[in-house]
Amino acid sequence: MSVTAESASWADLLSGRNGVRSLALAGGTALHAINVYVVTTIMPSIVADIGGLAYYAWNTTLFVIASIIGATLAATLAARRGGKGAYLLALGVFTVGTLVCASATSMLWMLVGRSLQGLGGGVLVSLAYVLIRQVFEPSLWSRAMGLVSAMWGIATLSGPAIGGVFAQLGDWRAAFWCLLPAVLVLAVIVSVWLPAGASAGSQTRVPGGRLALLALSVLAVSLASLSASRGMQTVGVVAGLALAVWIVRLDRRADAKLLPTGAYAPSRLRAIYGVLSLLVIGSTAEIFVPYFLQVIHGHEPLVAGYLTAVMAGGWSFGSMLSAGRSGAFATTSIRIGPLLMALSLALLAWMLQQPSGFEQGAGFVLLCLVLAGVGLGIGLAWPHLLTALLASAPADEGALASSSISTVQLYAMSLGAALAGLIANAAGLGDPGGVAGARSAALWVFGVFAVLVACALPIARRAAPRAS
Repeated sequence: MSVTAESASWADLLSGRNGVRSLALAGGTALHAINVYVVTTIMPSIVADIGGLAYYAWNTTLFVIASIIGATLAATLAARRGGKGAYLLALGVFTVGTLVCASATSMLWMLVGRSLQGLGGGVLVSLAYVLIRQVFEPSLWSRAMGLVSAMWGIATLSGPAIGGVFAQLGDWRAAFWCLLPAVLVLAVIVSVWLPAGASAGSQTRVPGGRLALLALSVLAVSLASLSASRGMQTVGVVAGLALAVWIVRLDRRADAKLLPTGAYAPSRLRAIYGVLSLLVIGSTAEIFVPYFLQVIHGHEPLVAGYLTAVMAGGWSFGSMLSAGRSGAFATTSIRIGPLLMALSLALLAWMLQQPSGFEQGAGFVLLCLVLAGVGLGIGLAWPHLLTALLASAPADEGALASSSISTVQLYAMSLGAALAGLIANAAGLGDPGGVAGARSAALWVFGVFAVLVACALPIARRAAPRAS
């Protein structure tokens, strides 16, 4: 007998067959999230060893561009190879990328490895959303998505610990090697418990041309970040936006779409995608937090890593707190989330560039609370935005709507990382560099991102469901 949305509980999701399915689906997201926080924590050590400070943000940008491609391929792979085959293939690609990263002697090879990691990780994350809709009843969707989102909480505990410990030991390469046992464990779980059958109804055509344009739109902004000329920086941003507009025009007329029907017309569905994108862009400011904390405030890599993870911890806590609740709470969460996030980013713009006052005591506690506020803002709204998206999409495009979650999330992450790199470099991260450059970059990166997230406030009113 099925359960209703009101009577469904965490026990329904985490017990029996549903419990095993939850473990398998959440595992890929957990691996991807742990990898993100391992690399975020050790990046200052990597740059100090092999160089490439100007390409600091590129490690995230290329990683996420590759993740977009993987996320878009997930539904097709599930249809052709089944959920189990798609998962194992993605794990194989992720493993190759991890080996390349662990043996990298230059930033070029590191970026190649990060791209392969992103490709495999993108498939893993997107498969979770694709299969949630197929293996669980609608009453469990919100909690299942909250569980998948909460896997970032595991990353906040293990990722900075792995990265921070090895960075302090002077052996950042070992942080990559330590990911491989987790890959093996997940491969065993998936092989034994995940269904092998193909996913019915998934789109089998891949929008390759639009994926290429998507990657180019982000790369245009990333390339602009390497130029010292304001004119070239402007050209790069304009080119990236123009390519994004072109993608929208092509996707409207395409048979194999990136987003479901109605996503580009004035509608609640478009508003939902808009809020999702702006919140994710705001969250990518975290890629520079370890660098700012180490250079400006003198924190050790382990401490800086865990402080960065506080943002993801806030996201996980907010998702678990918010998931499964509906009505007025869901409406309020979608509307209040962007406000909390924007205010927290604005406070960080001031706090991180201060040379002292937040290393210990009450100042340190305040810094932790503000970092958590960034994640809490997106975490409160996230499960309800995803549930509203699936409910608003056409019924015959459910698989596309599910896979589009990761596509939009990852595109927003890559664009956010590219913008963060552009703003940081333009503000003086590399020239004059040092403490002075880091302080200027911190102010501008977090200040601009606070304004971007604030733009989601009016859109959230349309995206929020009507309170019953």
